[in-house]
Amino acid sequence: MTDFPEAPIYEHLARVGKALAAPVRLRLLDLLDQGECTVEELARRGGLPLKNTSSHLQQLRAAGLVTSRREGTRMHYALRDDEVSRFLGHFQDFAEQRMGDLREEVERHLGQEGGSGAVTAEELAELVGRGAAVVVDLRSAREFAEGHVPGAISVPSRELEERIAELPWDTTIVAYCQGPYCVVSPRAVRLVNATGRRARSLRGGYVRWKRERGTG
Repeated sequence: MTDFPEAPIYEHLARVGKALAAPVRLRLLDLLDQGECTVEELARRGGLPLKNTSSHLQQLRAAGLVTSRREGTRMHYALRDDEVSRFLGHFQDFAEQRMGDLREEVERHLGQEGGSGAVTAEELAELVGRGAAVVVDLRSAREFAEGHVPGAISVPSRELEERIAELPWDTTIVAYCQGPYCVVSPRAVRLVNATGRRARSLRGGYVRWKRERGTG
């Protein structure tokens, strides 16, 4: 039992911390930062059992982080607002700045192409502004249609090998995928670089770019 007068306030604050205290729920929030999804879509994209996905989403909704709506027999979930997206970005940055083992794990997971060697949103704007980069969106055609970095061309990752000849030789190719820890763009960068072209990843993918630069 807590016996200080401010205890009820801190108990409410702790509800947000509790909602964020599961890796699965953090992953679901990053997925929802890409756009509204049904429970079924989230379960498939997250590689999770449907029942568990629904339970985690209900906890996120109880903490005021997501909203839901029913359409027929399906429930659709979305981040509550843009403030949640910005909060997630600050939270991830804060954790990486203070936890060396987290930084090491991110670099191990993404490789240098997706970690320390990646282009930031600010660097991308500068490269595009002087015509020194071609931006490639590796997500699906549907995701591209829902929103993308201005000026990007759509080359879904599954089509990259057969379309690699379309990419230029004389300028830097900046490729991006979905969320901040997506491995698709680092792998694509390695593939493109192996052809003799110059390629780099966009740090944090579309989600991080959207958090820093707008809605696309």
